[in-house]
Amino acid sequence: MKYLCQVWFDSGVLDAMTQEEKADLDVNSLNYDRDLAESGHMIVAQALQPPRSAVTVRVRGGEMSVTDGPFAETKEALGGFILIEAKDLNDAIRVAAGIPLAKLGAIEVRPIHEFG
Repeated sequence: MKYLCQVWFDSGVLDAMTQEEKADLDVNSLNYDRDLAESGHMIVAQALQPPRSAVTVRVRGGEMSVTDGPFAETKEALGGFILIEAKDLNDAIRVAAGIPLAKLGAIEVRPIHEFG
């Protein structure tokens, strides 16, 4: 089964880190991605630009509106994702727990709905 691991964290935590801490996090994250690829779990992983770079698109009554950024009532924002292949939810949870940013934020694990 495929699972989407959404990486949520407070960007203020990252902003407060030293350059060395950020570099270590980057290295650990890239190494974990490599480990997932080698184990056959990795499908794709991507980091996202900060929420301030986002736009939100809505279509209501046939009219499109575009606003700056997401409207979140939380300090945590979606910072990236890893799409994985796992044998079951427990396997996906184990993979998610190894994501280095799980120590700073939260990883939401959600099964992919397969159509057809």
